[in-house]
Amino acid sequence: MGRTVRDGLRLTAEQEQFVSLAAEFAAEEIRPRARAVDEADTESPLDVWEKASRLGLTSFMIPEKLGGGGVTDLLTQVLVQQELCHGDIGIGNLITSNGFFSAPVEHLGTPEQQERFLGPLTTERPPLTAVAVTEPGSGSDAASIQTSARRDGDSYVLNGQKTWISNAPYASQFVIFATVDPTRRSRGVTAFVVPRDAAGLTVGPPFQKMGQRAIVNAEVFLDDVRVPVENRLGDEGQGFAGLMRTFDASRILIGAATTGLARAALDFAADYARQRVQFGVPIIQHQAVAFRLADMATRVDTSHLLTVRAATLYDAGHAVAQESAMAKLVGSENAMWCTHAAVQTLGGYGYSREYPVERWMRDAKLEEIEEGTSDIQRLIISRGLGAR
Repeated sequence: MGRTVRDGLRLTAEQEQFVSLAAEFAAEEIRPRARAVDEADTESPLDVWEKASRLGLTSFMIPEKLGGGGVTDLLTQVLVQQELCHGDIGIGNLITSNGFFSAPVEHLGTPEQQERFLGPLTTERPPLTAVAVTEPGSGSDAASIQTSARRDGDSYVLNGQKTWISNAPYASQFVIFATVDPTRRSRGVTAFVVPRDAAGLTVGPPFQKMGQRAIVNAEVFLDDVRVPVENRLGDEGQGFAGLMRTFDASRILIGAATTGLARAALDFAADYARQRVQFGVPIIQHQAVAFRLADMATRVDTSHLLTVRAATLYDAGHAVAQESAMAKLVGSENAMWCTHAAVQTLGGYGYSREYPVERWMRDAKLEEIEEGTSDIQRLIISRGLGAR
């Protein structure tokens, strides 16, 4: 019997264990390191990654048959992601980033490929991995990618340029999305697993970013990179469908990550407001501040419930493009609003790097952009309405 939490979920003992583990790790290992990681700018905290891997937090979402934690239901992943990102969203996203790589391998790969490519991610010292979709001329329109994949005997030859690739400086393997025929748009998109040491694959210098600096991004260049046919995931042209299914889950997880961030901002701002005295009383007793905190709390719960709903529908096997888009849209925009509100509540202190809220506001902005901007999410939702 699981206990009933305030939103009505009944969690199993195993779910409780994973969520509690994530919350404890976030408080003891993630939050204390977050400011230093932000100041370092272009260095991922690999020591925190290694500690998380020893606890199974980097591979809990990978099937048990492949050596992972076997927590394949998205609802539990959502609850864990929230807790990790309550500590710090950049580090939290880094810890679970191999799940983004594993998703297309699970959706498109054969059992042999899954064992070959995902097995190493469940070892005691797992490597970091990356997924390469975005290009200089192709962001939200993933069907327009120009990186080419030309069949040559028992291999494919890849040429092109990818940008904003998370973990690129550290990744041992990439899932590269390329096209076998750009005139076919989405029907030409095909996925390949490419090792970092493949001849012709190079990684550019790390980007300097506004926030979420725990995950380092860079460009990836492909110059006549030869990839064996057995590294192709699915058939030619199946990559786009696999990518969209991956996005259905990952956008829900972004909703969870942003909920964790927004809750962190609420917790910090409310605690500050209880202690900060102005005009003879704690500022939480001033209606302007109290109402702002009330709006923050409402937005946090809204994001949480939309994310839980989307994950529950996903686990039940429903098509969730709309619900996934809603979870990401509302979660990311609420996180931006809540972190801004936290800065406003702290006043001048909120503008100082001494306090985490200014960093959290910078971190939140990314989630309104990556994996489809807020505009794209609204487009997905509106198209769903038109199809009814």
